[in-house]
Amino acid sequence: MSLLSLTFHTNQDNLENFEIYTQKELKQLVENLYQVEKYYFSEVASDYITEGKNYNLLLIFDDENLREEFIVNELVNISEIISKKFGEAVIIFKTELNLQYSRI
Repeated sequence: MSLLSLTFHTNQDNLENFEIYTQKELKQLVENLYQVEKYYFSEVASDYITEGKNYNLLLIFDDENLREEFIVNELVNISEIISKKFGEAVIIFKTELNLQYSRI
């Protein structure tokens, strides 16, 4: 199993449009990712964010090869789609989670 966390930060001005995007287009896009075994999309609650909002997409892959394939191919496509639609109003932070130990 291999995990990847994608955090999306949107500014306040684009919040409503990005929320609509996440519920329709992004959801459909994620559903069609063949490399992804499971995923978990969430709104991030944080005391540190005062401008805009964060959302997180936790992606679960069968192995590191599928995760790397996703990063090289699909993440580039997703980033380009979001960039074309929202410009610099939405920022994507990629975090590769490398297992140390687990009880999952």
